[in-house]
Amino acid sequence: MYCTFCSIVAGQEPATIRYQDEDVIVIDNILGWAPVMLLVMPKRHMSQSDMWRTLGRIGFIAVEMGSKYCPRGFRVLSNFGGDAMQSQDHGHVHVLGGTYLGPYL
Repeated sequence: MYCTFCSIVAGQEPATIRYQDEDVIVIDNILGWAPVMLLVMPKRHMSQSDMWRTLGRIGFIAVEMGSKYCPRGFRVLSNFGGDAMQSQDHGHVHVLGGTYLGPYL
């Protein structure tokens, strides 16, 4: 089964990489919901639920990237399932910022 994020991790799809180590990668999201929109994900394919059960390092990196790219404030969020607009099966968290986000995005 094809996974866009696995293809990015393998270097088969283009992406702007902001950070990576042996387990985690951070890329720019191509969606334009906010001036800064990063995706933080494990390099190993796993579901959203499985990723959250072992969030540790991913959460740490998400906060580090938010602090670096959005020093005035940011949101970390995650979508679970189609009704929540999850479009990729590969577990990931969004880091949003770069502007006043208000009560709703």
